[in-house]
Amino acid sequence: MAIVINMPQLSDTMTEGVVAKWHIKIGDVVTEGLLLAEIETDKATLDFESFPGQEGELLYIGTKEGEAAPVNSILAIIGEKGEDISALLTASAASESPVESKPSKEAAPAKVVSAPVAPVTPAPAALAASASTGRIKASPLAKSLAADKGLNLAGIVGSGEGGRIVKRDIEVAAAAPIVASPAVAQNYPSSGYIDTPVSQMRKVIASRLGESKFSAPHFYVSMSIDMGAAMASRSLLNAESAVKISFNDMVVKAVAKSLKKHPAVNSSWLGDVIRTNFDVHVGIAVAVEDGLLVPVVRHADAKSLSDISTEVKSFAQRARDKQLQPQDWEGNTFTISNLGMFGVEDFTAIINPPDACILAIGGIQSVPVVKDGEIVPGHVMKVTLSCDHRAVDGATGAAFLNSLKAFLESPVTMLL
Repeated sequence: MAIVINMPQLSDTMTEGVVAKWHIKIGDVVTEGLLLAEIETDKATLDFESFPGQEGELLYIGTKEGEAAPVNSILAIIGEKGEDISALLTASAASESPVESKPSKEAAPAKVVSAPVAPVTPAPAALAASASTGRIKASPLAKSLAADKGLNLAGIVGSGEGGRIVKRDIEVAAAAPIVASPAVAQNYPSSGYIDTPVSQMRKVIASRLGESKFSAPHFYVSMSIDMGAAMASRSLLNAESAVKISFNDMVVKAVAKSLKKHPAVNSSWLGDVIRTNFDVHVGIAVAVEDGLLVPVVRHADAKSLSDISTEVKSFAQRARDKQLQPQDWEGNTFTISNLGMFGVEDFTAIINPPDACILAIGGIQSVPVVKDGEIVPGHVMKVTLSCDHRAVDGATGAAFLNSLKAFLESPVTMLL
């Protein structure tokens, strides 16, 4: 009997997936635990393996590379060699409702238009990279698109983290493929425009944050924090610790301790009830190729600064490498968004559902401050708390910020 492999739901918010790459082809034998494909979800590109009982020859591929398909639609069919699966395909098509079939019909035009994908040999750039001492850094999806379009990665300069070649670089190169030299930054067209297909991640960001902004009544509470003591404490810690502590790590710890004191801020609006969370799971917004991911530091209040630093660094690297798993980004009760490293002084952030609050962190600014009646050099960081007024009131948000300020202005108290 033939076995249908459906498009999996790899995250709680995933409604459709894109096949970034197939690792098998028609006629290959599928065994338990075999890597079948790379699936681009709304949050990351994840490896998809065959489950126990899914064994046989690959007879049919329902979703080609670069195509989108709704969750639970036919991804592939395996069975005995030569088995007739026409009746299975007919029955599956007949059982799909218009609502279910509509996304797959509309999703295809949103992707890069290309010829049907056939098995390809490794791109010349990939072969050259493996044979040399240098390594061309490119995302899996960028490599796949480059191979489909016959582009040499060695001739493309990436705009991603650390010069990494990402999807948009391939699309620009395909539209204007002539580049003076690999050593010269890629030239964008001087006129006209380029249409970049909306990724699964960007679609969900637009949907969830749009819903949050226009359904949750936001209000904002801002405060300036003297970071002089935090800077001195960080220098002392980093002189002794093998794990280097960042200011963001200190903020995460201070936020977690403050949430334990003010659990009303660590809450969620659920319509009929307000859920007050006593476990502190802090989400850290991390910029990636197509948008943002929010990996979660669980029980952050009980973790040391070294533990938080190690975990956040691991999350950031795995997010950029698209290696995060669903359990890494689910279950946050509060979110932090830090743009201080980009020179931003202050900003407001949109609440990340289901949280009731999000904290926007600006950079530490060297400014004159008044101490003991005298103007002296100081280091000030501005923070803004965005609150869902349905769950959190102004006085509650202000009390939380006062606790945060107290912890950061006297860091030793975070260790108590």
